Amino acid sequence: MLQCIHPYLFLFLTIIGAPDVKVLVSRLEARYRSARTLQATFLERYTENGRVVRVEAGTVYFRRPGKMRWEYDSPEKNLFLVDGKTAWFYVRADRTVTRVPAKESSDWRTPLALLAGEMKLSRVCEKVQSAFDEPAESSADAMLYCELRAAEEKIQEQGVAAGMPNVTAARDMVYLEIVQSSGDLVRILVKNSGGVGIEFRFAGWQYNPQVADSLFHFSVPPGVAIVNGELPPNQAGATP
Repeated sequence: MLQCIHPYLFLFLTIIGAPDVKVLVSRLEARYRSARTLQATFLERYTENGRVVRVEAGTVYFRRPGKMRWEYDSPEKNLFLVDGKTAWFYVRADRTVTRVPAKESSDWRTPLALLAGEMKLSRVCEKVQSAFDEPAESSADAMLYCELRAAEEKIQEQGVAAGMPNVTAARDMVYLEIVQSSGDLVRILVKNSGGVGIEFRFAGWQYNPQVADSLFHFSVPPGVAIVNGELPPNQAGATP
């Protein structure tokens, strides 16, 4: 009898101890909505069937309305930039930059532009709930599960067809780890049924840092070829 009760008791205690999702979402949105510019360091990990296949790191900047800049410092210096209208993918080693209208970009970082916009999770999440299957790494944090809206899934599926990493197709799982006391975003985890995952870790958030407007403008360096459209398949696995 006790063996039958224990699983239900565990589930009951888990639900009772779960954070208030609405409060957390409001705290997260208020935390980032109040800042015109944002800056943080990031670590980006790609996994396949639990095996880490690539790790990248750098600094990211956000500015309202709708601008962001991802500077990759390790293992190579590359750049992903959204200037409000156009998304730019600059691969220094190839001396090539790919440009595409930001609204048409299937790149998996583009939804993070929420941090430079209205900062309303409801724009990309059909619903948000506590993530019982993916625990937070710190007891001070809470992990939330975001069920993507159909429009977001369609964008990501288009990216898969274009050769981008298959990380948000077929009802993939998107998790947000948030510091409960402050609303700081510390981790985003995207997992799919095929065993592919992408993780973003953020640290050292700065709110309203002095960031020059020129940082969100891309000037094509001399000798660099411009390609219109999404990243070709042979670059999908490369640093953006």
